[in-house]
Amino acid sequence: MSNVETDPVEVRCGTEVDGERATGAPRVEVLTPRDVPLGGPRAMTVRRTLPQRTRTLIGAWCFADHYGPDDVSDTGGMDVAPHPHTGLQTVSWLFSGEIEHRDSLGSHAFVRPGELNLMTGGYGISHSEVSTPRTTVLHGVQLWVALPEEHRATARDFRHYVPEPVRTDGAEISVFLGSLAGAASPVPTFTPLLGAEIVLRPRATVTLAVDPAFEHGLLVDRGTVRLADALLDPAELGYVHPGPRTLTLANESDDTARAVLLGGTPFEEEIVMWWNFIGRSHEDIVRAREEWENSSERFGAVEGYPGDRLPAPVLPNATLTPRRNPPRH
Repeated sequence: MSNVETDPVEVRCGTEVDGERATGAPRVEVLTPRDVPLGGPRAMTVRRTLPQRTRTLIGAWCFADHYGPDDVSDTGGMDVAPHPHTGLQTVSWLFSGEIEHRDSLGSHAFVRPGELNLMTGGYGISHSEVSTPRTTVLHGVQLWVALPEEHRATARDFRHYVPEPVRTDGAEISVFLGSLAGAASPVPTFTPLLGAEIVLRPRATVTLAVDPAFEHGLLVDRGTVRLADALLDPAELGYVHPGPRTLTLANESDDTARAVLLGGTPFEEEIVMWWNFIGRSHEDIVRAREEWENSSERFGAVEGYPGDRLPAPVLPNATLTPRRNPPRH
C-alpha cells in the first residue's frame, strides 16, 4: 500500500538498546494509532500505529496500517495507482476481501485472507493495489520492513505464501514470517523477523515461547487481548522490549479475539523514511523522488493498471529531521 498522505511525515529513526534483559512479567508499552485518510471523498481511513513519536520501529518493522472492516459500497474500496518504493519490503495480510496486485517486476497476484504477499522494493520498484469486484468488506493490515544497509539496494522480488494454521489449546496461529508455536515460514527475510496472526477463542489464554533477543509488538484487530499486565483494545499495539522468553495472551471476553504478533531483533541502523521511500539521508530521498517524477527506469513500469500513476508529494522546505526510539530506562 502506498502512503498517500499529501503531507507525509519525515522520519529518521534508529533503535537505542541498553542491553538490559527483563525479568518477571514483561513491561508493556501501549501504542495508540492515528487515523490517516487515503485520499478522495469516499476513501478508506487507516489506523497507523507505526511510525509514531514514541516508537518508530519494532525490529525492522517500520510501518503498520490497520484498516477495516470497510463496506466497499460506502468507501469505494482500495484503488491505489502505481507508486514507488525503495529500501523496504511490503507485507500484505488480509482478514477479509481481495486485492489485486501488479508490480514492475511483472508480478500479477491476488492478496486473500490468510495468504502472505511480500514484495521487496530494494533499489526500486513500483506497484498498484486495487480491491476486486468480489470484495464486499475490506479488512486487513499493511506492513513495511526496513532493509538493512547491506541489502537496501537489492533486486526487486515478490513472494506469495499460504501458511498452514497451527491449532493449540485455545488459539489458531498462522505464521507468515519467521517461526512460532512449532511453525516456520519458508519466506526469507534480510533481518530476523516474526509475523503471525493469532486467533484466540473466548476466555482462552495461551503462552508462547519467543526469542528473547526479539522485541515484540501485538496489534489487536478484534476483541480485547491482555498481554502480560496490559489490556489492549482494537487497533492498539502492545510493545515489549527484548528479554522475555515467553509471552502470555489472554482473551477475557466471550467473543473471539484476533491479533497480529510482530517481532524482530532491534534494528540499530538509522533510516530516513518519507512517503514511500526509505533511505539513509535527506539526499537519498530527494534523489528517489526526482527519479520517480522523471519516470526513471529505477522503478520500472506497472502494466495493466487502467489509469495514471501517483505523483510524489512536494518535499518539505527543510532537511528531513531525525527521530529515534526513546532509550529504555
